[in-house]
Amino acid sequence: MARPKDADAARRISEAVRAVMARGGPQSLSVRAVASEAGCSTGLIMHTFADKRALLAHARALQHERAARRLAAIDEDMADAPAAARLRETLMAALPDDDERTQDARIWLGFLAAALDDDELRARHVAGNRSFVERVRGLVGEARPDDPRLDVAATTLALVSLVEGLTSLSTADTELYSPEARAAAVDRALTAHGLGSLPPR
Repeated sequence: MARPKDADAARRISEAVRAVMARGGPQSLSVRAVASEAGCSTGLIMHTFADKRALLAHARALQHERAARRLAAIDEDMADAPAAARLRETLMAALPDDDERTQDARIWLGFLAAALDDDELRARHVAGNRSFVERVRGLVGEARPDDPRLDVAATTLALVSLVEGLTSLSTADTELYSPEARAAAVDRALTAHGLGSLPPR
């Protein structure tokens, strides 16, 4: 991405890329659509982004940056909290429980669809996903460091798969996959793996 010299223009373009991608998915992301959303010329967009892949990569990078800020806030605010509590907050932070995270979920899902037949985009997606997996893995291991019964790798994949599945499904069905239902599912899964505080059924 070649950043415009005008900081305000750069901000408006980034916000436009995010808005267009979140609203209509990768098929709607075009130079013309972003220019219209940002209120600027198509020439400026073409100067900033070489092609549609660059637009997609920028949308994913913005989503990753926001997710990283949310996780950093957990680290700062819960520095003295038990690992199990930080694990729960990490998983909950990945769910679309506010407008920003709902937009990010739609961007994440759209980017994944676009990455299926593009090696470069797929590599970006894999890198982002694995950084989250490693964070969860570290917290799972920290929460129960001396328990030989805990399969850290399998538990990590189960928890990550749960939150990413809930995130994906709730983009289309917020009635069934409501915030309350998502939180209950996460808490039940944590308890099932000995990492939560719900009473057993």
